Amino acid sequence: MSDRRAVARLRDVAEAAGVSVTSVSRYLNGSLNLPDETASRIDTAIKTLGYRPNPHARSLSLGRSNTIGLVIPDIANPFFAQLAASVEAAADDRGLGVLLCATLNRAGREHEYLERLRRNHVDALLFITNHPDDGSLAEAIGGEPRIALLDEDIVGTKVPKVFSDNFGGGYAATAHLVEAGHRRIAFLGGPREMMSTRDRMAGCRKALSEAGSDADLVAATYGDYSIAQGRAAAENLLGKLSGATAVIAASDGMAVGLMEVLVERSLTVPGDLSIVTFDDVEPVHLFNPPLTAIHQPVAEMGRRGVEIVARQARGETPPSDVEHLACTLIARASVATPANKPGRTRLNQRRNQHASH
Repeated sequence: MSDRRAVARLRDVAEAAGVSVTSVSRYLNGSLNLPDETASRIDTAIKTLGYRPNPHARSLSLGRSNTIGLVIPDIANPFFAQLAASVEAAADDRGLGVLLCATLNRAGREHEYLERLRRNHVDALLFITNHPDDGSLAEAIGGEPRIALLDEDIVGTKVPKVFSDNFGGGYAATAHLVEAGHRRIAFLGGPREMMSTRDRMAGCRKALSEAGSDADLVAATYGDYSIAQGRAAAENLLGKLSGATAVIAASDGMAVGLMEVLVERSLTVPGDLSIVTFDDVEPVHLFNPPLTAIHQPVAEMGRRGVEIVARQARGETPPSDVEHLACTLIARASVATPANKPGRTRLNQRRNQHASH
């Protein structure tokens, strides 16, 4: 025979204390004040019976799961992985669980996770997309009171939003290159329709306009933020004879792809081409040379997002405006002056060779 005692139930506590099950339940969740003598009887019964409240059942009785959802495009992407880690840490500080919802950047999966919110599988959603919306996602989200957007906008939604200051980052990257003497700059951007790409490009153009008439954006490419896209953009850039002396890469992955092509062509950074990357989540400080980067405030973005949805989950109304978190320029060794650099002639020779093939 087993010597294990039966697990005490709420009903057992109520019977031992001589009160109703409802009274015990409300006493435990803090919604009922009882006379000291009655409260003492309940406490004694709980201790004697070894009763342990079921936190999941208690949450359901209150209409909450104490879990937030994090809808994220690609957990393998270092930027999104770091953002997920910051959300997990911030949620844990508040006693909240996190349901990670990886969409593979597919609209169908995004809609599926929105439905989970409506079925109360989670109390609120932090939502991140990484592709242009055809309007269906904006319509599905609308003004849903338990959603906040991180990193990228979905035009037409009226929910709290926390973004990096992409305009400021694009401006800072370009101004840094201009200060180093560069006047012909190329931009390797993300998807053309995305807010992050548009704002970074706008910041870049603003800095160039302030640099004088001889400063120019000589080439711009658009695609996803992958290493493969960085390689394709580099091939395109070097084949166009653009004369660029510096490049702004819209992600660390794109910078990696760019550098792979440069190495294959025996070109150096910054001897032949200066580079500034966005994100600073890859170990770009360990590259040869360490890459100058626009550091995105990923940890702060995750923390602020959790603060907002935690308030939403409690039925409170968080700020409905858009928050832009400042980016930081981290100057390293991938930027040098282009003036009187032998490598400039060598880079142009490489371009000419490529164009003649």
